[in-house]
Amino acid sequence: MKVNLDGIHANLRFSAAHMVIGHESCGKIHGHSYIVDVEVSGERSGKFGFVIDFKILKSIARKICKSLDHRVLIPVDSPDLEITLDNDKSVEFTVLDCLEYKLPKQDALLLPIPSTTAESLSVYITDKIVEELSDMDTLEYIEVRVNEGIGQGATYRHILNK
Repeated sequence: MKVNLDGIHANLRFSAAHMVIGHESCGKIHGHSYIVDVEVSGERSGKFGFVIDFKILKSIARKICKSLDHRVLIPVDSPDLEITLDNDKSVEFTVLDCLEYKLPKQDALLLPIPSTTAESLSVYITDKIVEELSDMDTLEYIEVRVNEGIGQGATYRHILNK
């Protein structure tokens, strides 16, 4: 059985700035109002016959969205990026050996991903949800869709138990 969280109605959203390093138009810092949808598939179990408790899943997803909200997302695993931290006050980074940026550390979020595309963000958010869940014995997969605009997004499915 599948259960779904519709990001628009479940308030799973965040606004953030990012860049797709080296891309002709998306290589400049720009922002999106992201919406996150979550699907979980598994067997019903427990006292209430839930696949997963919506309250727990929403709480985890909202916490992740809040951590990304109103930040500049920086992909530390990008080979085209060099990052320097300045005494915990600022983050300096150079892109493609020529573009230099300096931001207050509180405005930047360093993510362990190769890029800040919807594809990479969907993997990141899915992995964070998996880290937070405690009982996954009856779950088959968790799927996260990161929408960076109406009608465009990327979906990642993490298989848990076969």
